[in-house]
Formats: sequence, structure tokens, C-alpha cells
Amino acid sequence: MQKIIDKIDWQKCELLPVIVQDIQTNEVLMMAYMDKEALELSLSTKIAHYFSRSKQRIWKKGESSGHTQEILSFHIDCDNDTLLIKVTQNGVACHTGRHSCFFTELESGEINSEALINSEAMYGVIDTLYHTIQERKNADPDSSWTAKLFAKGDNTILKKVVEEAGEFTFAFKDNDEKEMIYEAADLTYHMLVALASKNISPDRVKQELSRRFNMSGIAEKDARKS
Repeated sequence: MQKIIDKIDWQKCELLPVIVQDIQTNEVLMMAYMDKEALELSLSTKIAHYFSRSKQRIWKKGESSGHTQEILSFHIDCDNDTLLIKVTQNGVACHTGRHSCFFTELESGEINSEALINSEAMYGVIDTLYHTIQERKNADPDSSWTAKLFAKGDNTILKKVVEEAGEFTFAFKDNDEKEMIYEAADLTYHMLVALASKNISPDRVKQELSRRFNMSGIAEKDARKS
């Protein structure tokens, strides 16, 4: 095993593409990436761990949803730069709530009509909203407000962030609880659109907040200045 890992040129391919197949049906469930640490974790635990490019960290598949992947076999290709793993999929593989990530027929655009699992219950409303916003990037601007924001570009996206922040401020000054909640929801949505435009996962914001737990706000601000 270690000999195979050592054959991989990690400087050339820091992230190893990984094709994931269902052990029972051979259906391709998803494609992800592993760095060296994620591969070693996957080999030692036999539970799939990947490196998320959007989260910029290692993540255990199913850490939020509980839909883990038990790895039954590992195969590496002839160039030692692509991995194939066969898994027992607990629950579903796709964040949309579908069994496989490959549910859209390219030429016709037809979408597999299989029943969906509630993704909000799996990932929480913020992550689900972020993924939905990402999916809207290629939608028709005439039928999707999110797609229209992306089509109009950065200035429009930022204008809406500032506008919603101002409306939240007015609601706060008026001590209007209902409006504060409404405007905070609008502000959160538009901030997520801005993050999505730069492909920054809200998980990275959560990581930054977590980093600050062990330091005072004053110390954090002083460290930022220095």
C-alpha cells in the first residue's frame, strides 16, 4: 500500500481525482479529490475522506448528513494519478438528495426524476441555500433572480449587499423585530450570492469564526492590524 502511495507524484498532482462507484451496482456516484492525508485517512479507516476545494479542508463524507461511504476496494490507474474506489453508500451521495451526482442528461438537459431526500435536513439551511445559489449560476436570468444577479456582475451583487445591510440597520433603529428578521434573511442571502460568485464556501466562514473562539475580539483586531 505504502509503495503505491509513494509512487504518486504529490508535487505534480496535489489533489488526486477520485471516481466513486456503488459496490452493488457499479453506478458512478460522484467524483471528488483526495490529498495525501485524505487518502491515508481513507485507507486506514475504510471510510471515505476527501479534500474539499471549496471548503479548503479535509472532510469526511457524511460528516454533516450522516451519509457516509464505506470503502470496499481501492484501485489506482496506470499513470498513478487517478483513483477508483468502490463503496457501500449509506444514504445518498449527492448534496441535492439524489443517490448519484450524475442525474442530468447533457444533450437533452433531462433530469432523473428519482425521489429526493430533503437536503436541508442533511446540511442545514445555509449550506443548502449556498448550493442552490451555485446551481442557479447557469440558469435563465429571465426566470431566476439569482441568475440575474450573476449576469449583471459584481457591482450589482455588491450594491444589493449594501442595500440590504442598510435596510437591516433601519429596521434595527426602528426596533422592529419582524423587519429585522426579514432583512437579516435578505442580507444573508445576498452575502451568500457574493461568496458564491467567488466560489467561497460558507464553511470557510464557519472555520474563521471557529478560529476566533479562543481569542478575545480585541486581540483578534490587534492581530489583524499588525
